[in-house]
Amino acid sequence: MSSNDKPTPKRSLIMAGGGLKVAFQAGVLQVWLDEAGLEFDHADGASGGTFNLAMYCQGMSGTEIADNWRGLPVLRGVGPNWLQYFKLYFAESVFTYERWRKNIFPHWGLDWARITASEVEATFNLYNFSRHRLEVREPAEMSEDALVSCVSLPIWFPPVRLGSDLYIDAVYASDANLIEAVKRGADELWIIWTVSNENRWNNGFLANYFQIIEAAANGRLNADIARIEENNALVAGGRPSEFGRHIDIRMLEAEVPLHYIINFSSRRFTEAVDLGVRYARDWCREQGIPLGDSGGAPARETTPVYLTFTEEMKGHVTAGADDYQAGTEGADRVAMRAMLAIEIDDVDAFIADSAREARVKGTIESPLAGGERAIAGGTFNLFVESDSGNKVMRYRLPFTAADGRVLTLQGVKRIRDDPGVDLWTDTTLLYTDIRSGEATGGVEGPLPPPLARGTIRIHLVDFLEQLKTFRTRGGSHERRAHALNAFGTFFLGALWNVYRR
Repeated sequence: MSSNDKPTPKRSLIMAGGGLKVAFQAGVLQVWLDEAGLEFDHADGASGGTFNLAMYCQGMSGTEIADNWRGLPVLRGVGPNWLQYFKLYFAESVFTYERWRKNIFPHWGLDWARITASEVEATFNLYNFSRHRLEVREPAEMSEDALVSCVSLPIWFPPVRLGSDLYIDAVYASDANLIEAVKRGADELWIIWTVSNENRWNNGFLANYFQIIEAAANGRLNADIARIEENNALVAGGRPSEFGRHIDIRMLEAEVPLHYIINFSSRRFTEAVDLGVRYARDWCREQGIPLGDSGGAPARETTPVYLTFTEEMKGHVTAGADDYQAGTEGADRVAMRAMLAIEIDDVDAFIADSAREARVKGTIESPLAGGERAIAGGTFNLFVESDSGNKVMRYRLPFTAADGRVLTLQGVKRIRDDPGVDLWTDTTLLYTDIRSGEATGGVEGPLPPPLARGTIRIHLVDFLEQLKTFRTRGGSHERRAHALNAFGTFFLGALWNVYRR
């Protein structure tokens, strides 16, 4: 090496925990390892990230790891600890990992002879509860029991006995062991982080439990990052530092729409993996990291599936109303009825991209419109992210009134978890504005102030009729059935993400 050459930095791949959210991490691995061709000198895994680390140590490619999560037969892994339920508060755990051992690990093709013989420099994080210390094990020291102990979250799964000691998930001590990577000589830490950072407190046992985990995981991560940044500042100033060299942190983090342990849809794991792929590709482009052939991604049928359904909403609006309640209940209110036919030209693409619009045809009927008028160029978005994990459904329905005026019905359904049982109201109540002019910018385009305001809603009888109107076409019968199931799963899954608290 000449005096002008810089030594190649040692890279560490940090597969942080996140429960089942690490399906997203697998999608990132597909891009980083296969499409970007990144190589790492060391890899560290904690909690759920150890699943991916085990596959990585076995020699699987990023795409193979991602494919193992796509369509994960999650129901085959659900193992309630039935006999413990009779103990009530003194039960050992809610679930066991026995069905994961029997069904999921073989589905992934885990081979412990290959894992323990791996030449990959890797570290698995376990928490020794008997001695109250974080332990780091290399592949040669791992086993199926040790892997299960890495993900044995208290209350949900029982501790695992290794030798004479009990072990549990290391998340409360570390969900990403940055310092171990630095001690092993890493100059660059490439972190995939899926633990939520929403910073919104929610009540209830389930929400509280996982918020405590988020506090522990994020708190430890932030403390370690602060420690490294302090080291870097000393290095930059030419002063003695803790690690004696600059440590570069490169982190990809995301809010992944999966619960940490409660998920029952295989389709949603596929969506999480593919979300990781999209995020990682965008991240690499932003970082100036070239991507090679993305052909390693699973092949997708080229024939899109077309989905249509109808929707009928009725209610009232009032001209000049200041708010929606006044517009709905005002003395001068007038009836309004919307008969809609929603057309989605590619179900998979619509599910994958919340910005993608569906077409809306149909009619608006109201004295305000001068009777029943045809919608011209209507659009609809489903489950667009708003604030703090809430979502909205957006409608924009231009029409020409009987007097020749061009008007637009702009409507929003607000999907949010307010106090009380409000799922039915949120998904059926449309906050409605009638505005002058035709929208030109889709559902989010600029519009003038409202001429009238109120609400219209789907009534129960109309909703039951709506369920009969779903139709698909394009592709094989199996593909159409899969697309319809995917749409329903996506719809219910998105609602779960908002209302699970």
